[in-house]
Amino acid sequence: MLDGLKRMLIRDRARAHWREVEAWSRDRDFHFRRARDDTGFVIDVKLGERSVRLEWGPSQRDYIVGAELRLRTELGLPQGLQLLVLSRPLMHELERATFERFTDSMQTHIDTSTPEEMRWLAMFPKFSFGAGGSAIAARIGAVGSSRTALSRWIEGPLAEEIEKSGKNALAFPTPFVLMTLRGRVLLRLGLPIPRVDALAQALSLFGVAVERAAHIADLPVGAASEWSSTTVSALRTPEVAQEDQPKRRG
Repeated sequence: MLDGLKRMLIRDRARAHWREVEAWSRDRDFHFRRARDDTGFVIDVKLGERSVRLEWGPSQRDYIVGAELRLRTELGLPQGLQLLVLSRPLMHELERATFERFTDSMQTHIDTSTPEEMRWLAMFPKFSFGAGGSAIAARIGAVGSSRTALSRWIEGPLAEEIEKSGKNALAFPTPFVLMTLRGRVLLRLGLPIPRVDALAQALSLFGVAVERAAHIADLPVGAASEWSSTTVSALRTPEVAQEDQPKRRG
């Protein structure tokens, strides 16, 4: 009963911000609408010529408790371009959870019940930020199917935007995931209260991520086989996995 009351209070507190979000959307010619179950909202955004879907509501991932913000856009990226950036504390948490899952169950392969975020941490090499990137390396980690593509995606404007976001509205260690998957760019982060400043900062960060992804899309990703072929064979990502599959709770 106390948990239910607490959830209701959190929900009501969040809804108090919806009017501000709706006004912010209207001022920018975005299309705001409430979710069907009235537990969140959806905003259709235009970033230049690109359409972006912004959603706020109950988390779809176990590693984010409560509410989350999700942004995604179809970009037509190469299917093999699998890049992942996430907050450093979350990276450690998912690595530990992945290890425990396989040692407890004695599994020998990763199946579709495991989110891509966890599978990729096991499959792909970690990105090294180098001596000059120690500050941002303390905030985020990254892995990807191509070191070259990952480096070109992160370094420069995106790293600067992530650093700026971490100092302002989206202060880390908020659970934070930014990835390219099946031609899309996706951003997911924990956001209990949908504040306008946080939405604007997330949209700015997402816009830079999209532009950088579009910039590197012409790289011959399939030829950049820079990770262990043995590891990839053992932990290959199932093609049938769905990014927004319902989360499974134990």
